[in-house]
Amino acid sequence: MNSSHAAVIFDLDGTLVDSEPNYYEAGRRLLAHHGVTDFGWERHTDFIGIGTRETLEILKEEYGLDAPIEELLAGKNRHYLELARAATEVFPEMRAFVELLHASGVPMAVASGSSRAAIEAVLGGTGLDAYLTTLVSAEEVERGKPAPDVFLEAARRLGVEPEHCVVLEDAPPGAAAAEAAGMRCIAVPYVPGTVDDPAFGTVGLLLRGGQAEFTARAAYDFVMASRQVTGSRPPRP
Repeated sequence: MNSSHAAVIFDLDGTLVDSEPNYYEAGRRLLAHHGVTDFGWERHTDFIGIGTRETLEILKEEYGLDAPIEELLAGKNRHYLELARAATEVFPEMRAFVELLHASGVPMAVASGSSRAAIEAVLGGTGLDAYLTTLVSAEEVERGKPAPDVFLEAARRLGVEPEHCVVLEDAPPGAAAAEAAGMRCIAVPYVPGTVDDPAFGTVGLLLRGGQAEFTARAAYDFVMASRQVTGSRPPRP
């Protein structure tokens, strides 16, 4: 593996792009189709950072849905892809950060709880696919976040040791996954109410103001400083 420099692994939804409104609407439409009419934004925020399958497994039990989980997954993905292709907003400073890393030759990957089709649709629709070509979806690993699997697989594909990776995350489960993987983390909370979550207490850089506080230059400086640090925590099982 290449350990001469740091690599950066991005969470997608809520970190690189503001896709949560589309995920909420996709979930709302799916549940409405199955007779659930009281699913609101506040309940949706409870699942930010958790994989789509895990989310639907919880909702299936909560609402007593009869449909198989695969049918629910296909339905939500269908709604989401329709919405994502129509409009997905990239956070401006995140785009600047990606471009800065690319110009500096820093290896990058996306590791997301979304399906691969959803990741590809968002990156293609926003033009980020020109910079981000190493992708790992929750479908490709055994366990979703907060388990470290998706981040460890991204590091493997990049050919970089986990301790040389910096993760960007917006949600506590993702921050916990980065910690479990033995990776440093820049946390940019999407939901203000999660700022004091214990999972964010272990990150290398916590931007309590979320995207409003995030700057490409500060994140770049953190990544470059991480190149000088070795012997980080080993991944936890």
